[in-house]
Amino acid sequence: MVPAVVAPYAWSGLEPEAAVDEDAPGLGYAAVRLWRIAFPKVRVTPPAPGILFVRDVPVPLSDGTTLRANVFRPDRAGRYPVVMCAHPYGKDVLPRRTPVGYLPLARYRFIRQAGPFSCSAYTGWEAPDPSYWVPRGYAVVNLDLRGFGTSEGTGTLLSDQEASDYAQAIEWAAAQPWSLGKVGLNGVSYLAISQWKVAALRPPSLAAICAWEGFSDVYRDVAYPGGIREDGFMPFWAPMTERAGRTGDSLRDGQLAHPDWDAFWAGRVPELERIEVPALICASFSDQGLHMRGGFEAFRRISSRYRYLFTHRGGKWSTYYSAGALALQARFFDCFVKGEENGMKDADPVRLEVREQGDRVHSVRPERTWPPADVEWSRLWLAPDGLREEPLEKAATVRFDAPAGGVSFPFRVPADLELSGSMALRLYVELAGGGDAYLFAAVRKFRGGRHVRFEGSFGFGGDAVTKGWLRVAHRRLDEARSEPWRPFHPCDRPEPLARGQVVPVEIELLPSSTLFRSGEVLRLDVQGHWFWRRSPFFGMFPVSYRASPPATVILHLGGPADSHLLVPRIGMPRTR
Repeated sequence: MVPAVVAPYAWSGLEPEAAVDEDAPGLGYAAVRLWRIAFPKVRVTPPAPGILFVRDVPVPLSDGTTLRANVFRPDRAGRYPVVMCAHPYGKDVLPRRTPVGYLPLARYRFIRQAGPFSCSAYTGWEAPDPSYWVPRGYAVVNLDLRGFGTSEGTGTLLSDQEASDYAQAIEWAAAQPWSLGKVGLNGVSYLAISQWKVAALRPPSLAAICAWEGFSDVYRDVAYPGGIREDGFMPFWAPMTERAGRTGDSLRDGQLAHPDWDAFWAGRVPELERIEVPALICASFSDQGLHMRGGFEAFRRISSRYRYLFTHRGGKWSTYYSAGALALQARFFDCFVKGEENGMKDADPVRLEVREQGDRVHSVRPERTWPPADVEWSRLWLAPDGLREEPLEKAATVRFDAPAGGVSFPFRVPADLELSGSMALRLYVELAGGGDAYLFAAVRKFRGGRHVRFEGSFGFGGDAVTKGWLRVAHRRLDEARSEPWRPFHPCDRPEPLARGQVVPVEIELLPSSTLFRSGEVLRLDVQGHWFWRRSPFFGMFPVSYRASPPATVILHLGGPADSHLLVPRIGMPRTR
């Protein structure tokens, strides 16, 4: 809780977990998590009638390898447009039928669901639901990637080979006698990630993509955001996925062996600028530290004439399978895959959702651009007594001991304030007792002295407004690829600080859209360790980040050191 008098505070000398989050999830949150493991908010319905389901259809590749797909199509003769997905999770992993009905997939039990949703028993993990698409006149193809499920060969996650295989499978689907010859891609997470590289190859029969929450730069989005190694999700997800198939290398081993940006990472990043097909992209504000940054980057960089951005801050699957999201996906594919003139080409490109708190949507509105055209980029300057709207004239410093310590800068909002867009934090940093430090920054919201929680990655229900990461030794900017609100760091070589050296560092805080009411507190936290413990019941699971090496972090404020937080005000007057 923030103190009664709004002022910054610092802490040090504590174990990292003891200073993680003074409003961490408690017993009530844990009890609900346990209940929802037994009874998840997922309803599995019987398959819709009129669907012909053919398992393990062979998909031959040019090198002699055979992939296999499950095909769902109308049980009447005809040629149909195709909705397709490809992934390493096993196309045959489907809800199991029991005497009392279909059971949700086990993964839904161990990841918190923010809201209820339903899908049919034909629906694979994070895949389009055939019971939605087939009755609407589509064929659905769910493909096992090379080395996974019942497909042959040895696969490599995020590889060029994977994309080449996918491109050949798209052309195979287009050539089938039941196919109209046009293919759209759809799916969540890896089923979205796999779309970027194959769309950049421009297979002739690919008509559109719907990439729903998928990272596009595995180094910056997941493995090393800001140059800081992720040590929770990566060692959990990558080995588990690779063990389920036959793979040529280990993504986790590669992460450990390549702490800086190099050819290992570059080879796993798609050429987004080569994507020209129409694209519907979901970049959820909930998925900071996993898929969100990559979705916004894809929307910004692809060359498609028709590109659409869907934002939200709800649950990943409850949103994807919701009636509103499905209706938008259907309108998109009806236009660009079926060829219907339904007004989609003239639709506003951005759907912006603004939240007041985790379970309260303030507004949903269309926008023509991202960031919104009417953003006013405004500075909140750091001072020893918090954030302020005027620069601090007199030089000052605050300090904390990394990794355990941190410092906070609150700002009481004088009038209603919407912040929609990225934020950027400029700090002037000096280090004592070490040449490098890892900085974790977060903007939180407080109401009546209590932390206002938002939906976060991996089903975490206690997230901050936005967060950012930076390894001080990776502070160097690529000016050509940076914007004031979106600093870009090459992260290709470390540059430690010398004793007594003071350097500016720019930290990207990921996009968000939040309404602050008059009297509420916006608080900036800067510290040397991640904000939550790695726990499915009392923290965020499975995510974790390597804590900072030991050092005293000295932040220079005021005078020539214009340390500030750049915020995106929307449609509301400045308060000074």
